[in-house]
Amino acid sequence: MGDTVYVRFQGTERSPRGHFPGIFGLANGLARDGKLSEEQHRFWRAGNDWYDTHYTNPSLVDPTVYDPEANPGAVAWFKSTAVHLLVRVDGYLDLLTTHAVDHERVETTDPGRIVYEDEDQVIAVPWHPDRPVCGPRP
Repeated sequence: MGDTVYVRFQGTERSPRGHFPGIFGLANGLARDGKLSEEQHRFWRAGNDWYDTHYTNPSLVDPTVYDPEANPGAVAWFKSTAVHLLVRVDGYLDLLTTHAVDHERVETTDPGRIVYEDEDQVIAVPWHPDRPVCGPRP
């Protein structure tokens, strides 16, 4: 796989689809459920707008990238070199912490079968979808 380190921020509980949702999905859920204060909502909206402008949405490049039949359990990982994206994650982590949403940072050099890649991220299907943390194959 190489020396690239992939970084993912995710919840610690599986979603109904069976995966561990990423921090953007978790924050979007808080907003959708009306749990954010006005200030938090402004942060969330501005943050999502910034990310939408500054990195590629893989689903717009390949609509099947998250398809549960074609790519079961596919999740996004930042490349550790995408520092300009990673430095803005802390605000989302603070938001989740404030709302008692458990989350974790996961790092690996082998996120699974890569089904999408650009300069900032990969989307990968984990080698072992039944394990909570994707890691190198045995």
